Amino acid sequence: MGPVIGDVIPLALGVAISPIPIIAAILMLLSPKARGTSLGFLLGWLLGIVVAVVVFTLLSSVLPQGDPDESKPILGTVEIVLGLLLLVLAVQQWRGRPKVGTEPALPKWMSAIDTMTGARALVLGFLLSALNPKNLLMGVAAGVAIGSDAQTTAETVVAVIVYTVIAASTVAIPVIAYLAASARMARPLESLRIWLVYNNATIMAVLLLVIGVVLIGKGLGEF
Repeated sequence: MGPVIGDVIPLALGVAISPIPIIAAILMLLSPKARGTSLGFLLGWLLGIVVAVVVFTLLSSVLPQGDPDESKPILGTVEIVLGLLLLVLAVQQWRGRPKVGTEPALPKWMSAIDTMTGARALVLGFLLSALNPKNLLMGVAAGVAIGSDAQTTAETVVAVIVYTVIAASTVAIPVIAYLAASARMARPLESLRIWLVYNNATIMAVLLLVIGVVLIGKGLGEF
C-alpha cells in the first residue's frame, strides 16, 4: 500500500494548493450567505475530486497488468504525457503573473459570489475540482497510479480516501474553522485571501513544475 499512497500524496497536494478555489471559499465565508454557499461549495469540491479520481481509477484497469518487475511502457507514456501537460500549464501560469504594482485579474464569476445560492456554489465547486484542467490532470495521474499499483480493493479504497482528504483539505479547513469561530476567523481569512490573490500565478507555476517533473521522471522509470 505504501507505494500507492506515496504516488497519490504529491498529486493530492497539487489539487489542494489551488489558490483560486481557496479564494472563492474565503469570499463565500465573508459573504451574506456564508453558511449555505460555503457548505455547498465544499460539498461540490469533494464530489468533483471523488468523481475524477474514481473514474480514472476504473478506466486505468484497461491498462495491461504484467509482472511488477517488468517494464510498463504504456503506463510510462501516460505519465510522461501528463507531466509534459503540467509543464505547459506551469509555463502559462508563470507568463501570466501580474506585473509589479498591478492588480491581479480574477475570474469574473467571483463578483457574483455575494448573491450566489448554495446550489450554485455546489455546482461551482464541482466544476472547479473535476473539470479544471490542472485538477483534471492530477485526477488522471492519481487514478492511473491507483489503478496500476493497488493490489486489492481495500488498497484502492484507502488510496482514494487519502487522495480525497488531502486534496479537499485546503477548502475544508477554512470553511470548518470559520463556521466554528466566525468572529475570530474573519480577519485572518481576509489577509490570506489578499496574499493568495497576489501570489496565485507564482504558486501554481512552481507547483505544476515540480509535479510535472516528478511525473516525467516516474514515467521514464517505467521503461
